[in-house]
Amino acid sequence: MKIVSNLKYTLLILATVFTLSSATAQETETANTGFIVDEIVSKVDNYIVLKSELERAYQDYLTNGGTASQQVRCQYLALLIRNKLMMAKAEIDSVVVADDEVDQYTQRKMDMIIAQAGVSPDELEERYGKTLEQIRLEIRDQEREQLVVRKMQEEITKGVVVTPAEVKRFFNRMPKDSLPYFSASVEVAQIVKVAKVSEAQKNITRTDLASIRNRILAGEDFTTLAKKYSDDPSVTSNGGDMGWSGRGRMVPEYEAMAFKLKPNEISMPFESPFGFHIMQLLERRGNEYHSRHILISPKPSPQDIQQARHYLDSVRRLIVADSLKFTKAAKEVSDDTQTKGNGGFFSDGEGGTKLLVDELDPVVFFKIDSMNVGDVSHPITYRTDEGKDAVRILLYKSRYPPHQASLNEDWSRIQAATLNEKKDRILQKWFNKARKDVFISIDPTYDYCGILDE
Repeated sequence: MKIVSNLKYTLLILATVFTLSSATAQETETANTGFIVDEIVSKVDNYIVLKSELERAYQDYLTNGGTASQQVRCQYLALLIRNKLMMAKAEIDSVVVADDEVDQYTQRKMDMIIAQAGVSPDELEERYGKTLEQIRLEIRDQEREQLVVRKMQEEITKGVVVTPAEVKRFFNRMPKDSLPYFSASVEVAQIVKVAKVSEAQKNITRTDLASIRNRILAGEDFTTLAKKYSDDPSVTSNGGDMGWSGRGRMVPEYEAMAFKLKPNEISMPFESPFGFHIMQLLERRGNEYHSRHILISPKPSPQDIQQARHYLDSVRRLIVADSLKFTKAAKEVSDDTQTKGNGGFFSDGEGGTKLLVDELDPVVFFKIDSMNVGDVSHPITYRTDEGKDAVRILLYKSRYPPHQASLNEDWSRIQAATLNEKKDRILQKWFNKARKDVFISIDPTYDYCGILDE
């Protein structure tokens, strides 16, 4: 079966970002509560595809505007089987991902689940009927699979590009009555200044951590105090215990302190890019160490934030007076690494600067809704994704009305869809060849999909 054999399905990818991901804890809950009865629908060597995985992917497709279709359900099943085949082949070909990368993605997912749940860790454990550590281990397996599959796909499709002629041919193949309809899109840029924490604020943080250290030395429980005071988001699941780490895994300041301390010794407050820590070295063996810490990130004072506002206000005046280009200022002074290299412009997954309004950060959307095209906003106080207090100014460069897809208006999206289709053809060829190397079985219920047909 050709995995992408339906042009309407390809068109849907144009309008929505399609990412086939493994089940999250929320999906596990759905399965546990009986809405999706789990069963194995396919085996690929030592890997399995569950019915809940298939139904979750298919339901996401319907939620994003897809039309109910058994053919599309088959396409998702084929994609899931292909992912499992990549996992099996990765073992054969010794393709691995680094443990620390898996741990980083796992922690992000855990933090997201905890934040979205809006309950205490104990309540979360009760809700899922599992400990946080059990949930974390399940998510870790899922994140590892996603990273391995991504690495395999990148290796298989390495160097694949599309020419302008290929993009035009792809677009011209689309039935005119099936072209996707895009909502309004905008181009918005920002210049960000993170509020610089004064030395006075840092001293307050050092004093607070020294006080916590004294309480631990006096007999209070490290884990309890870590959960109460630490700004490390992982503290909800690990109580500040960072487990075993090897050289090069932690930031240099943290690692240096770990190799200075004696077992069970607690450091005085020290600074890293994340803030100030106190660390207890629990054990060390060779180049590995087991530690726990409490992190407090110093908060800027109102005066610190006001200084950032004054700075950006002066930058804005130069831009409005046409003495300085917004894009030049963004590249030179913005503290936001994701947008400064792009002249401050927000971009989509393909690097295009035209964002659909429903893809835009809601806070940014509501701000530009009160602006005119061409305006540069006055400084706005906000908090970055990393939780830092910052100030930014926004440029509302342009707005494009709702429209049917066209090459002129939507080149980057159509180019991305063309590239995805080309990569998928290559991945399909790989699948047809690689499936001969491993055992694959599919529940007879899905024979009509013809996934293993030549």
